[in-house]
Amino acid sequence: MNGQTPASTAVNGITPAQQMISSCSGALLTSLLVTPLDVVKTRLQAQNNPLGKGKYFVYSNGLMDHICVCENGKGWYKAAGQFRGTFDAFYKIVCCEGITALWSGLPPTLVMAVPATVIYFTCYDQLCAALRARMGERAQEAPLLAGAIARVGSATVISPLELIRTKLQSQKQSYSELTSLIRSAVQAEGWWSLWRGLGPTLLRDVPFSAMYWYNYERGKSWLCQWYNATEPTLTITFISGAGSGSVAAIVTLPFDVVKTRRQVELGELQAKNLSGPVSSSTFSIMKKIVAQDGFRGLFAGFFPRLIKVAPACAIMISSYEFGKAFFRKHNQERIPRQLHSTNT
Repeated sequence: MNGQTPASTAVNGITPAQQMISSCSGALLTSLLVTPLDVVKTRLQAQNNPLGKGKYFVYSNGLMDHICVCENGKGWYKAAGQFRGTFDAFYKIVCCEGITALWSGLPPTLVMAVPATVIYFTCYDQLCAALRARMGERAQEAPLLAGAIARVGSATVISPLELIRTKLQSQKQSYSELTSLIRSAVQAEGWWSLWRGLGPTLLRDVPFSAMYWYNYERGKSWLCQWYNATEPTLTITFISGAGSGSVAAIVTLPFDVVKTRRQVELGELQAKNLSGPVSSSTFSIMKKIVAQDGFRGLFAGFFPRLIKVAPACAIMISSYEFGKAFFRKHNQERIPRQLHSTNT
């Protein structure tokens, strides 16, 4: 009986705790490798709103976003001029700000990125297994629904923590001042004020997650048949993750551009100590972008987002699947040992 306990509480042969460890290691590795690409993407998207003295700049590593303060023209951001493209942006950022600027704000981002990723991937696996058992002939659609639900859950849970972190980074204030600020916001606008900005994030991330997991599972299954593999290899998971991530990134890019514009406006309003609505609705911002830059404006940063998302998805899912395979093998080997020790 003791040997059957882990399997009875596991999904696909591993426990939720083991899923969390696998997703945590994947989040750390992905953040370290792809943050520079997303910094460049965000700069290209936001350069139509240049930042001046005392303004703020938004960085993202694909897992979580953060606003960094620039005081007296020093610190996080220095004027690097207009970027002509991806490689020009890399060159100018490194020359004007140093190579470490490509990883600006990474430590505080990881504080949010790791728990968000752990919640997201663990919930997806648990939901997908449960839905497949109940959907019968439509079990192939379970990844689409599970991916969407898992993203809504993780984004909703982490949103108040991200708001607190953003406030701490964007203004110099003590924890008591922050507590007073949050209390007054809740009194004025209700508890929903802690989830400010969640809407455009969900508009981008929920369709992305649904498309990503559906295409990933289908691609992985197809490649296993192509290579006559009984289990997906590291190469299969890497290719499937990169391909599905690329498709989802292209489709949801306009919402990513809007998210960047909204967060830049948030920083500008905070720098000027202005109150009131941070920005207009998502679709109003889209209309404004189209009026200013045409439909091409909705796909600003296309290439850097693509070369960031594809390897990010590939590295994250490969690391996650590798971790799960490691723990699955460990559990399978442990059960016979436990049964043998019980019998002796």
